[in-house]
Amino acid sequence: MISEKRIKTGVIDVGGGMRGAYGAGVFDWCMDNDIHFDYCMGVSAGSANLVSYLAGQRGRNYEFYTEYDLRKESMSMQNFIKTRNYLDLEYIYGDLSNEGGEYPLDFKTAWENPAEFKIVATNALTGKPHYFDKTDMQQDDYGAIKASSCVPAANQAYEVDGIPYYDGGISDPIPLEKCFDEGCDKIVLVLTRPRDYERTASKDEFISGLLKREYPEAARALRSRAIVYNTQLWLAKQYEKKGRLLLISPDDIGAMKTLTRDKEAIDLLYKKGYSDASAIAEFVQSSFQCSHRG
Repeated sequence: MISEKRIKTGVIDVGGGMRGAYGAGVFDWCMDNDIHFDYCMGVSAGSANLVSYLAGQRGRNYEFYTEYDLRKESMSMQNFIKTRNYLDLEYIYGDLSNEGGEYPLDFKTAWENPAEFKIVATNALTGKPHYFDKTDMQQDDYGAIKASSCVPAANQAYEVDGIPYYDGGISDPIPLEKCFDEGCDKIVLVLTRPRDYERTASKDEFISGLLKREYPEAARALRSRAIVYNTQLWLAKQYEKKGRLLLISPDDIGAMKTLTRDKEAIDLLYKKGYSDASAIAEFVQSSFQCSHRG
């Protein structure tokens, strides 16, 4: 006897600041080709990419990366001098994104989308990952995205319900195990660095030194991030060999860094993401798997 079991397909966007333009290209391709996922996990800028995808707002992320994020109101030393926040998360995910903003998020459509949506942030007090979901946000209250996108050193910790948070990539940069634990059978993993990139601890060690007095556990997690990232990437490749994971990543990112403000480089990375995403169609085309029962 043949039975059909629905495959739960997930997608992870690991973010990476302005390198997230690559993921923006991936999800615009998905919208253009009617590709849907059952489970979406966003890390840092990846959470912003995914919420626009869930809202069906094709091109919204591209507009942010190539226009809004390049404004001094979004990120500048002027911001840092005034507020000690180089990135103005309230401007990006508040003023621009709220109802009545220049490019508001279609909150209603995003939250009515049947896909599960999780956002990982790092609890600055414990150094552990915290996973927000749709119930943690409301119209014009996108604190979970701000928390997940809060870059240490560039920003002060962002508080949600009195708890300070930093970027989710500190504690769970490639949250594969969380997704599989929550029932995903197959995962599309969107990276914003080449697949063979190995993270080193040098930069993280410097930034952890800036955090250790106020948030010693977050500093500890930051010092371990390179090991965690490299281990998780190795694990992703093992799942890929078994056919349970599709890894989408740029072959090259040039000189792009987390906070690079080069419109031409950003546009090129977006186009790479759009082109590379075509591999997703075959991976997700089968919604059911057959099994034999005696």
